[in-house]
Amino acid sequence: MNSKEALIRIVDLHKSYYDGEAELPVLQGLDLKVNTSEILGIIGASGVGKSTLLHIIGTLDRPTTGHILYEDQDIFALPDTELARFRNQEIGFVFQFHHLLPEFTALENVAMGALIAAANNKAVYEDAEALLNYVGLSERVSHYPSQLSGGERQRVAIARALINKPKVVLADEPTGNLDRRSSDAILELLWDLNAKSGQTFVIVTHNRELARQVDRVVELVDGKVVL
Repeated sequence: MNSKEALIRIVDLHKSYYDGEAELPVLQGLDLKVNTSEILGIIGASGVGKSTLLHIIGTLDRPTTGHILYEDQDIFALPDTELARFRNQEIGFVFQFHHLLPEFTALENVAMGALIAAANNKAVYEDAEALLNYVGLSERVSHYPSQLSGGERQRVAIARALINKPKVVLADEPTGNLDRRSSDAILELLWDLNAKSGQTFVIVTHNRELARQVDRVVELVDGKVVL
């Protein structure tokens, strides 16, 4: 599924880090559009700024200059409390390393992001259980991360990313820590989510085979997008 309506527009994005007085530019006037319901792949050499870009799209980091617009809303113009609410409600994250909390069960890990703003905790846990069932973990609801395989942990992470029905899911090397079989299963799950619900994905990857399967791929070179 691939609509041409822009969900995210990135305009003249610059990001630099500083080592003392020395400026280390990473993103240099980057422009990019993410369409509603598409799977966009971002590739590029190590250190080119792929993860930095994903973190800025996800509001985990701020640009030095430039704008990120979600449906024409300039999100970095929001006050910090509203930006945090936006991040929690509208953006889902899946990282290479699942970042599950080891002291909580799969069900609790998935539910946690929705409990913060929930009026009905029972409904949140019902939604979390339904998501775990959807990702094929109905028999692992009460298991802790240490009791799950790498592929199962990543499935929990995907369910967690979806709990608030976000506008977009940002995935940073989501299969980079998995064997081939687990990797293929995770990708099949992401494509199924896109096909059935129109979920938008932005996926950073080194995996050229994965990149060939997405709706559109862009490459970062010298801090800019190369189509």
